[in-house]
Amino acid sequence: MSLAVQPPGPEAESETVPMSAPEPVHEPASDSTREPVSAYEPAPVFASEPGHAPPGAPPPDRASLTATARITAAPDGSLPVLSGDGPFALRRTRATGPYTRVTVVGAMSAPLGGDRLALTAEVRDGARLLVDSAAATVALPGCTETPATYDIALTVGADAELRWLPEQLVSAAGSVLTVRTTVRLDATARLVLREEQILGRHAEPPGTLTTRLTVRHAGRPLLDQELRYGPGAPSGWDGPAVLGGHRATGQLLVVDPAFADRPVAARLLGEHAVLAPLAGPAALVTAVAPDALALRRVLDEALRLLAAT
Repeated sequence: MSLAVQPPGPEAESETVPMSAPEPVHEPASDSTREPVSAYEPAPVFASEPGHAPPGAPPPDRASLTATARITAAPDGSLPVLSGDGPFALRRTRATGPYTRVTVVGAMSAPLGGDRLALTAEVRDGARLLVDSAAATVALPGCTETPATYDIALTVGADAELRWLPEQLVSAAGSVLTVRTTVRLDATARLVLREEQILGRHAEPPGTLTTRLTVRHAGRPLLDQELRYGPGAPSGWDGPAVLGGHRATGQLLVVDPAFADRPVAARLLGEHAVLAPLAGPAALVTAVAPDALALRRVLDEALRLLAAT
């Protein structure tokens, strides 16, 4: 916190003010704001305080946060709901074409260990929404060993379209993060969803990352897969059958009712990517690459290919 001192105006009278110790100011803690940590000693925790565990139990996690963001897009191009707290700063930005565009801007470092983040987006019947982000999301270790979680819930209505195109998720060394993405699509909805995971920053090992993507189309399961990487994952995650030494991996899911009449054919996209049709009007591209730039090039080319199908 910084304090700005205003100089007295011309009308102020000169007087002598006795010096005294300032009274402490207590501000209520917010779930979406990290409490400052003392550089000298931790604040005492008393078992008699409401909500605290009995003696002998581990102290509560005061360094993590809980934050939620909500987006609702209407068919007239408006955003009836656009709200976010903590690390989520949502901004309506200029878009080309028929889409309403929302950019997620990071307002603080997150997710850290113990954080609970959630983002929901609803695209109402007939609406068109594009969601991207201003920068990559970096998962970092925190002051607690509790894993961080990031839950994303996406709902797309009848004759509506969602393009979910965030920047990369970077799993930094020492971090532990679980990302769960749940998508519910109407039978006539369209979806473009991109996920990119970068395992470790430059010249460092990755953290532990678990991602799960669950998609339901017209009430029926379309895709449900879970991936785990890093020290906490089962052995073999970085072997030749999975990543083969690569540290960038991602996928592109495209759902379009037009694929019901013109199914996408399975094919290789270069040496380290594959395009596969799903049991529904959808196609999934899965790729690995040596770095984030090479991965993005593969997924962008796959998107152009599917758009021309």
